[in-house]
Amino acid sequence: MITPETIAKGISYQTYLALTEQLLTEGKTTGPNQSKEYVHYTELNFHRMKRIFKTIHILPDLEQVTKSISNKMTWIILTEAWCGDAAQNIPVIEKIAALNHKIEVIYLLRDENLELMDQYLTNGGRSIPKLIALDAETNEEVFTWGPRPAAIQKVMDQLKADGFAEISKIVEEIQKAYNEDKTVSVQKEMLHLLKNTTHAKLH
Repeated sequence: MITPETIAKGISYQTYLALTEQLLTEGKTTGPNQSKEYVHYTELNFHRMKRIFKTIHILPDLEQVTKSISNKMTWIILTEAWCGDAAQNIPVIEKIAALNHKIEVIYLLRDENLELMDQYLTNGGRSIPKLIALDAETNEEVFTWGPRPAAIQKVMDQLKADGFAEISKIVEEIQKAYNEDKTVSVQKEMLHLLKNTTHAKLH
């Protein structure tokens, strides 16, 4: 069970963006790793998030199902500003949630909330972003998603199988995959999850 105290620590998308922008003006990023590489990734991610949020088109079926949700939900997203997968997927999730005022999205920084993160590991790792959808009345888990769509994970697995070890090369290849996908995979996965929640009133 996620406590109300944990939820109270969450920040909005706009506050998350503002925090990221402020840190960048100081040559910093979120989390303990303050390397130039991580700060560089954060800068790329900041502009990418704004661009994706502005240009994304939500699939009609997904829009319909999201608007049909009748019970209040809280979507918690564990993230860090330097994370490329977060930058690609968070704007999509935020745009989906914006279709229904009964969905509140809050953001928690992973490395400041490891106790929660460690309840939602992916193959033993603290992979982000991680979306935890709760019933707002009971704080009971409805579904989870993350850290990336299956189609992108397949590319990641293939890179590892091919022996790619250089982080910058992996980031480049994953970015290409996201560009080609055009947010379709994450949208379809969210559609599947929302269709299967009792919070949606399907006709």
